[in-house]
This record gives sequence, structure tokens and C-alpha cells, in this order.
Amino acid sequence: MFATINATSHERGLPRPGDDIISPADVVMDHAFTVDGVPELVWPWLVQLGKWRAGWYLPWAIERLLPPSRRATRQILPQWQHLQIGDSIPDYGGKNETFQVARLQAPESVVYTSRRGRTAVTWSITLEPVSDGAAPTLTRVFLRLRLAPVRRKRLVRTVGGFVDAVTVAGMAGGLRERLAGHRTS
Repeated sequence: MFATINATSHERGLPRPGDDIISPADVVMDHAFTVDGVPELVWPWLVQLGKWRAGWYLPWAIERLLPPSRRATRQILPQWQHLQIGDSIPDYGGKNETFQVARLQAPESVVYTSRRGRTAVTWSITLEPVSDGAAPTLTRVFLRLRLAPVRRKRLVRTVGGFVDAVTVAGMAGGLRERLAGHRTS
């Protein structure tokens, strides 16, 4: 149900788009997972993420427990495919919380920025094709969350890290189902 989302130590050490926006970061959380499909097939699912947009993906086994109005879409919606720098994306982190699109390189990466109290946040999503010598058929999805300043770093790394990991694992599982065309109601 929940997907494995462990970034390798090599992956955690690589620079990602948006790293320079918050530098140095007090807390960095890296996650990665692999999905079936080339980046061009994965990208439309990721650009439509967000509250009051396509939602935040979860596996059906969990999503079916939510009221229908809170479930994420299981299709690509044309109205959410035109993401641009400067767009504001509502987030579930609070009533008025949003992410702003800071950088966009379709179908490779998107970087969002936000401010949570006095803490600046960046969230980058990077897609890379996976090849075993043949034509790539898989995509590695990298997610990096950077925060600064952070007063209680240990608390954010543990509690925030746990919440981030559960959220990303759910999203990874839900994205995999959607890419596979899995549809149950």
C-alpha cells in the first residue's frame, strides 16, 4: 500500500533544483521512489497536485475511507496542466497555506517555495528516466524539502520527518496506482 521512498546516500548528496533558494538549510528531507512510465507520462500527474486542484494522491485502500469531496482525482485533468512560475498552489498545511511555483523545467523539475511562520520552505520534485541500457521505461521521482531557519531542528527532523515520510509514501503509492490505470470506486 505505502511505497518505499528511501533516497540513497548518493541521491541525497546530489544537488537538486532550488537548493540555492535556501542556503544553507537547517533541515533537509530527501525521499525518492521509482514509478512505471517515462517522465513525460509522470509529469502531468505531478503538476496537478494541490488542495482544490487534483488533490494529494493516496492509495485507494486509504483514499476510499475519505469523504468523496476529499479524494484526489484518478485522471489527468486539462485545467491543471498549465503550471507556471508564480502560480500559487493551496496546501493542506493550514487554512491559508500555499506553495508558490519558483522554478519549472517540464518534464524534469518543479520547485515550490512557501513560508511557514518565520521558516522559509522549498519543495522540489525532480524526475529522472531510469535506463538499464535499453530505452527508459521507469522514472525516479526525487522529492527534497529544505527549511530555514528552524529553531527546534531535532523536533522538525523527527516529527516533521515522520509526517513528511508518511505523506510522500502515500503519494508514491497513489501515483503508482494512477500510472497503472488502477481505478476502483
